[in-house]
Order: sequence, then C-alpha cells, then structure tokens
Amino acid sequence: MVWKAKDVMTLKREFVLLAGQEGANMSALCRQYGIDRKTGRKWLLRYQAEGEAGLQERSRRPLSASKRTAETAR
Repeated sequence: MVWKAKDVMTLKREFVLLAGQEGANMSALCRQYGIDRKTGRKWLLRYQAEGEAGLQERSRRPLSASKRTAETAR
C-alpha cells in the first residue's frame, strides 16, 4: 500500500473546509487532525477573515523586548 504524504497547508485547508460546513463537529475534527480545539478555532477564524493567507505560519517573534538594555549615548 502506498501512503500519500500531505503537507501542513493541505491538512489545514482540509480542516477549515470541513469545519466550516453546516453541522460540523469541531471536537471530532480536532481529534481526527490531532490538534487542540483552541488551535482549530484559531485556524477557522483566520481562514474566514483572511482566506488562505490566514493559514500561513506566522512569526512567533515578540513585537517588543521588555528586558532589552537601553542604548547608551556615545
């Protein structure tokens, strides 16, 4: 038997299309895809707001560094 490999974007796209259907069971879909319900909800809301671009990975870099040392004047 040959297994078909799927990339992450394909799996996310499948998930949001199934989750967006009328009467979809979010808990069951999240279990099927091995993700947390919070993550599933986040993907669905981003997809609804931004389309496919909302499924792209985002930077996890903080917007600011609160413990950054002050620049010294020269």
